[in-house]
Formats: sequence, structure tokens, C-alpha cells
Amino acid sequence: MSARDEILANIRRALGVKGTETIRKQIVAERLERAPKGLIPARGQASGEERLAVFKAQAEASLATVTEVTSPAEVPQSIALFLRSHNLPATLRMGDDLRLKAMPWAETSLEISHGPSAGGDLNAVSHAFGGVAETGTLVMVSGPENPSTLNFLPDNHIIVVSSKDIASDYETVWNRVRFTFGKGGMPRTVNWITGPSRSGDIEQTLLLGAHGPRRLHIVVVRD
Repeated sequence: MSARDEILANIRRALGVKGTETIRKQIVAERLERAPKGLIPARGQASGEERLAVFKAQAEASLATVTEVTSPAEVPQSIALFLRSHNLPATLRMGDDLRLKAMPWAETSLEISHGPSAGGDLNAVSHAFGGVAETGTLVMVSGPENPSTLNFLPDNHIIVVSSKDIASDYETVWNRVRFTFGKGGMPRTVNWITGPSRSGDIEQTLLLGAHGPRRLHIVVVRD
């Protein structure tokens, strides 16, 4: 028994309960459900085209670049064009995300490698769990499908996000994470990415790539 378990067991004994009583669980669930909601900014409270426009504007204001495609099949060519236009090598690392694997990468000249990054990759692509219009943020859940190392180690990170997964605010996406994974199955980490890595700590001079990618490019699939 861990120290935590021992402390909780002592509390239960003092209260004369076991912690498995149905009525007590219902009381806790109802109390959490009735908890007052926090303040949600109005900026992202839109739908459809307006919400997507807010997401793009906020992402670009955070120094990310955004491209739209009409189907997943267009993603590889869009990424190849992005790399070529920035004079970057035609190499790309990705995880095991089935949505990415199903895309027609063979129609490009890109050299694809799979798995987590060990720090030697210049370019990487991931698929976002969702996005937040309020701040132009991308939400990444960890796992072999989209390794967290791809969020931090490559110089250039390309993130694909479905337009239907772009929500108005953080609370909506958090609720979807909880609903999707459920109790006991939550991802080890959830990374919220807004623009490329940057810092102004040194003489208040903006430095890109301080703690992660120098470039963040977003491909929105309008599905």
C-alpha cells in the first residue's frame, strides 16, 4: 500500500465509510456537475465559417502559417509544397496515426519515417485531436499515434487538424478529451500548442525556436 492509499484508508475508517457507497458517489457526481463554470471569452463563440476564420486569424497572429485543403487526400501535396517553398528537405517524420497513414504520401517525393523523434529530424507532421478558435491553439494528445517528441524536437512542425474538430473554447475540447478517453484511459499528456516556440527572455528580443519548433504550419482539412 502506498502512503497515499494509507492516508485515504485512515480517513475512511475515521468517517466510517468504505468509499464505494453508491449514494456518496452520486452526491460527488452531482456536486461536480453543478460546479459553476468559469469565465469564457466571447472571441471564439462562433460557428461554421466564422469560427474557422477566428481560428486562422488567431493562429497567424501567433506566427503560425495556415493552409486549407478540401480533403485528406490533398494533405501530402500541400505539405510537400510547404517544404519546397521554404527550401526544406523532402523528409518527414510521423507517428502511427491511421488518419495520416491513409493519406496518399506515395504520390509525393517525400521520404517518410515513422515513430518518435530522437532529435535528429528537421520536419515532422502530426494530427491534432482538436483546435481552439479562441486562441488559434492546437490540442495534441500523446501516444504512439502522435508522439509528444514531434511537438518539441523537430525544427519544423506541421499539424493537420479537421475543421469539424475546431471548437470555440478550451472547455469544449477538454470535455471532448474526457468523453473520448474516459476515466482511467486519459492520455499521459495533453499539449496545447499556440504558434511556434518563442521566447523574449533575453534582452526582450523575440527568439523563435527557443524551446521547440521554429515553424508551425497548420493544414486545416475542411470536412
